[in-house]
Amino acid sequence: MMRVTRVLTPVAAVALALALPLAAADDTLAQGATAFRQGRYLEACRLLEDAVRSNPTDERARAFLALARAGAGHCAEAILDLASSFQKSADREMARLAGLGLAQCYASRGEKEKAVGVVTQLQARNPGDADVLYQAAKLYMRAFNDTTRLMFEQTPASYRVNQLSAEIFETQDRFREAAAEYRKAIAKNPQAVNLHFRLGRAILLASHDAAGQAEALREFEAELALNPGDAAAEFQIGQILNNGGQAAQALPHFEKALQLSPDFAEAAMAVGKMRMDAKQYAEAIVLLERVVKLDSHNEAGHYSLMVAYRNAGQPDKAKQEQQELEKLKGAPEGEFTDFLKRIGEKQADK
Repeated sequence: MMRVTRVLTPVAAVALALALPLAAADDTLAQGATAFRQGRYLEACRLLEDAVRSNPTDERARAFLALARAGAGHCAEAILDLASSFQKSADREMARLAGLGLAQCYASRGEKEKAVGVVTQLQARNPGDADVLYQAAKLYMRAFNDTTRLMFEQTPASYRVNQLSAEIFETQDRFREAAAEYRKAIAKNPQAVNLHFRLGRAILLASHDAAGQAEALREFEAELALNPGDAAAEFQIGQILNNGGQAAQALPHFEKALQLSPDFAEAAMAVGKMRMDAKQYAEAIVLLERVVKLDSHNEAGHYSLMVAYRNAGQPDKAKQEQQELEKLKGAPEGEFTDFLKRIGEKQADK
């Protein structure tokens, strides 16, 4: 017996059935929808074909028939009506369901570019729709897997294969394996930018001990030798030096990172905190204000700015930052809350 491949996902099938009132005027159409909802796709096709023959101009019946055919794996018979409903239907939900079915049919036939085109339109029309995002994720994941397989089959000796392997290991938190693959990629192409940076980061993620930090530092320096404009590498060098108690040596790297990338919030934060440590509150405030402007949900930024305002003798602004921080913390409880309250009380007494 030939196996019928179901094209529509259960999500789309259930959504379709729910979209059609069971008390529809056309009993055949209602029966077809019920059969579809229960996964009896071939029966649904037969009933919906009868509904279309009875009323060839019924847009809903034609669209539901196309979706039932897709559910039964008969995309060749469904695509034209799905495409028509997707592009022309005045019913937004009908167009959405037709688009989902159309994208799945194209994907099942290997017509990836057409599937991506439909999904792109669906996302534009239905932003934040869970079914659409699910279909997009499946489609892009399949494209990624297919391309990765081709890469490993056709260019097995390429440094890019090692680089991609490393990045996949990173997504699995297997940082030692990732570092090993980055080293292989560098051995094959020593002049490729970004590999030394990625290796340094993998080393740090695998271990924060002194030896790991020293090795990572060499990799970030090697990245800068290839690409002097790499703000992220400058920042990482600053972090390692600062963590090692070499704040004076770290500061120029943080400043260079910020110079190279003015919207680099972490670099602005690092320089701002160092300005605070040096009691240069005016300079610190300018930088920390930039941090919270770039990232309004940055709790550490709001906290540091609050302290900078307090130390600069600006209690009203400090209180405003305290309030912003409390909003972000979601009515926090415990020691940190008490500390914030004490700051507010201290300023009120002045």
